[in-house]
Amino acid sequence: MEMIKVSANSRTSAVAGAIAGVVREHKRAEVQAIGAGAVNQAIKALVLAVGYLKNDGLDVVCVPEFADVTIEDKVRTAIKLVVEVR
Repeated sequence: MEMIKVSANSRTSAVAGAIAGVVREHKRAEVQAIGAGAVNQAIKALVLAVGYLKNDGLDVVCVPEFADVTIEDKVRTAIKLVVEVR
């Protein structure tokens, strides 16, 4: 299962569809965002995805975590949202 990476410029509806699709297939998705704008887009997409999945009869929970990510030889702290079927 791939990590869904979100940037500040990501389309909220596209990310929501990706989250919902991965959760439908694997019963779990991981979303990663670095920076305030990206985290904002990720949270908005998560809210939309919860609605999409609720229409399919799936109830999900989200557990936020910190993750260290190396980008261009620099370690950055990302927010990782783990979305799982309850």
